[in-house]
Amino acid sequence: MTNAYIPYGAYWSTPFAKWQGALARLHSLKLAANTARAALEAREFPMESFDLGILGLSVPQPSSFFGLPWVTGMMGIDGVGGPTVSQACATGARALQMAAQEVGDGTANCVLVVTADRCSNGAVIYYPDESAPGARGVTEAWVLDNFNNDPYARNAMIDTAENVARRYGITTAEQHDVVLMRYGQYQEALAADRQFQRRYMAEVTLTDSGFRKAVGTLAADEGVFPITAEGLGRLKPVKADGTVTFGGQTHPADGNAGLVVTTREIARRTSANQAVEIELLGFGTARVEKGHMPMAPVPAAHAALAHAGLDIGRIDAVKTHNPFAVNDIVFARETGFPLARMNNYGSSLIWGHPQAPTGARSIIEMIEELVLRGGGVGLFTGCAAGDTGMATVLKVTEAKGN
Repeated sequence: MTNAYIPYGAYWSTPFAKWQGALARLHSLKLAANTARAALEAREFPMESFDLGILGLSVPQPSSFFGLPWVTGMMGIDGVGGPTVSQACATGARALQMAAQEVGDGTANCVLVVTADRCSNGAVIYYPDESAPGARGVTEAWVLDNFNNDPYARNAMIDTAENVARRYGITTAEQHDVVLMRYGQYQEALAADRQFQRRYMAEVTLTDSGFRKAVGTLAADEGVFPITAEGLGRLKPVKADGTVTFGGQTHPADGNAGLVVTTREIARRTSANQAVEIELLGFGTARVEKGHMPMAPVPAAHAALAHAGLDIGRIDAVKTHNPFAVNDIVFARETGFPLARMNNYGSSLIWGHPQAPTGARSIIEMIEELVLRGGGVGLFTGCAAGDTGMATVLKVTEAKGN
């Protein structure tokens, strides 16, 4: 047990916007600060409770060197400091783990976790090198170059999916079946005028790049296209000798998400519904052989379950960061957890991949799913760059007395 809790309702996520879409020109940290402040004020959360903040960010923005202290300064809580953490798509789960550890160790009482990324208009960085021929340095397109080249495994992200598909004998048809299933689950989140998403999703006021003039509102995910068996059937694998199509993988996106992690006492006092208790039970991390990233969520999940003292049979809901349909197929085969019971209400395979907030949004959706089912234990697990994985186990129950 971590002795760390999330107050019910003390979390939020923006809609995720497609690559070069509605959020492409908005500074991700300024947007995240505005969103977090508005979400907390709407919930009348006592801002003076925070004594630590953790920022998750994997794509640099202008002045992001100043990290978390800049974000809390923009939020009007400039007495709150803390670190900035980057672990690609595991950033959200890692930031949550760090917050839980601080609370569990007694070094913080109430932690603000903010995760934000903008894959659109990613930085192009120049690294000087006066010793190179002609003093020519190195230029890196932060997002695209790193998607396409792991400097250790020497492959692109899609190659990791193909390597795992080959090892497990996973066909294109199997992958497309999972994509159709996940798209159907996402439709459940849109039912009754997006009733499920409205439980946690914050609308974004769209402005010019200087955050001065309002030009519109982003109320729902942007960039989720209709998926049909016929449409998937027309797609060819991206690689000539492969199995993964564009339909069998996610898309880069922009957005932010945040949570509050605190003590049981503060969680009870600040919960939007004091009958609901959300306890963080365990975390796990793992690394698999190079070039096999979609396998990493499985050992990460086992590590988190071991930390929580549970096994997969005790899990009521599973959420995965699944940049490839291959991820979920492997997880189901290795753990026995049914594909159809995973990722209710959607997943990153469908709504996109802004990296740092991806896991945070998944965990928030998992909490709401467990609340709707009357409580239970949930597992989030996902892969990240460097053939790593990160997992989280939490429990939603009816709060008991002291």
